[in-house]
Amino acid sequence: HIPTFPQELTTVRVQDPRVHNEGSWNSYVDYKIFLHTNSKAFTAKTSCVRRRYREFVWLRRQLQKNAGLVPVPELPGKSAFFVGSSDEFIEKRRQGLQQFLEK
Repeated sequence: HIPTFPQELTTVRVQDPRVHNEGSWNSYVDYKIFLHTNSKAFTAKTSCVRRRYREFVWLRRQLQKNAGLVPVPELPGKSAFFVGSSDEFIEKRRQGLQQFLEK
C-alpha cells in the first residue's frame, strides 16, 4: 500500500475594498487579503491583512528583482482618468489584484 498525501492547496482572496479619506486629495483604497492553505510551508493556515495598491506595486518590484527569467504577472493599471464610476474602478482593480496574487 502506497501512502497518499493530500494535495497542497492555497486560496487567496482580495475582498472588501475600503475607501479612506474619501473626498480629500490623499484618499486611498485598501483591500482585505485573505489566505487559506493546507501547505506545510505555512505555520498559520489562515491569515488576513489589509493592503493598498502601492504595496502591491512594492511586492511586484521585489518579485521582479528575484525572479530571474520567470515572468512576474502584471498589476491592474493605475489610471487617475478612469471613465465610469469609482465603484466600478475599485471593483476592476480588486479583480486585477486577485488575478495578480493567484498567478
